[in-house]
Amino acid sequence: MEKLYTVGILTLGCKVNQYESEAIAERLEDFGFKIASPTHVCDAYVINTCTVTAESDRKARQTIRRMISKNPAAYILITGCYAQVSPEEIAAIDGVDYVCGSSNKMTVVTKLCELALRGHKNESAEICVPDLDKSDFEAMSIRKFDRTRAYVKIEDGCESKCAYCTIPASRGPIRSKPFGEVIDEVRALVDGGCREVVLTGIETGSYGKDLPEGEDFASLLCAIDKIEGIGRVRLGSLDPTVIKPSFVEKIKDLKSLAPHFHLSLQSGSSRILALMKRKYNADQALRCIELLRSALPEVQFTTDVIVGFPGESEEDFAKSCEFAKKAGFLMIHVFPYSKRKGTVAATMKDQIPEQIKHERVLELSRISREIRSEILEEKVQNGTVCEVLFETCSDGYAHGHTADFVEVKVKTDKKLHGVFRSVKLISHDGDACEGVLVE
Repeated sequence: MEKLYTVGILTLGCKVNQYESEAIAERLEDFGFKIASPTHVCDAYVINTCTVTAESDRKARQTIRRMISKNPAAYILITGCYAQVSPEEIAAIDGVDYVCGSSNKMTVVTKLCELALRGHKNESAEICVPDLDKSDFEAMSIRKFDRTRAYVKIEDGCESKCAYCTIPASRGPIRSKPFGEVIDEVRALVDGGCREVVLTGIETGSYGKDLPEGEDFASLLCAIDKIEGIGRVRLGSLDPTVIKPSFVEKIKDLKSLAPHFHLSLQSGSSRILALMKRKYNADQALRCIELLRSALPEVQFTTDVIVGFPGESEEDFAKSCEFAKKAGFLMIHVFPYSKRKGTVAATMKDQIPEQIKHERVLELSRISREIRSEILEEKVQNGTVCEVLFETCSDGYAHGHTADFVEVKVKTDKKLHGVFRSVKLISHDGDACEGVLVE
């Protein structure tokens, strides 16, 4: 390449996609490309897509067309989950050069090198989407991180086959990153100044199911805890079935593990959980939460809940609301059920009208805000002093998070980016706390 090519990378969807896009960006830089903001007119665009909902698909197509319109001469390379399950739909968009799936994302680097050396776009899109069942864990890693936090992908794929979900089709079976490679990547990030590592995957808690005995998820957390200089370790979304007594016993005394767990609950109604083909009922999920609370008194929980699943009655929805109150979630991400072609739920009877879904989203979101406000009020009333990792500074305030994932701001003129400081919580606005530094 004689000229310096600029590449804009757009990431849609989950934290796993964010990590993979960062790995692509670093590899492109190694090959001499300059990563630029996708808001700029770039020589090429890489779009990492999501397909978790119908809206995700629509947004992906809209983003692709917007980048083509921004610079019709730009090379357009599409990867990710939507590209995996619907490559022909994407290839039919005039201006797309290359479509690859979710298990060969790094091929966008070599393909862009080929296009740049050739000097002109493809006449029609090239599709390269491998069979996921025959794919290994794709080798990739990152060296850099934004602010103070880095995401590390440790696992890919899901074998749960939930009634509403297309993820098994778009991500394939469980594949784990080799145990030693995870340790090496985390160690390198810590040596580079990273203060918080987030271990993430499509089904994070399934890590190690395809690895030798002794290289399971809990063992990985114990090994990471021994890395010199390790700060905080957070975990991506976990299925409640991961929280077994043996798991809790292994991880309860780890100094680096943040007391914050994001559980993929989906419903507080056992009847709906059964229709969803989840692997637990409401009582079992609540016992998992109670088990962790008994071992880690400071723990906080966040969760995902789908409302308006086919057949969800007012009683079922009320059970989800009641479960949320019992569990005391710090935050609930509430989603209306989205029909996905090819899933069991798409053909179920008793589909819920959109208006009722909308009303249930609003109601459970309201309850979520009330619970969060109560948690923050208790912390303020108790005069809680906690360690805050500060991430940003703006308008005379430093902003960060406690270990249990409460957002905190402190009025200060000190540069606290990437610094752990003790803070006394003095007030809250229902969403975040304000505090003062404890000298």
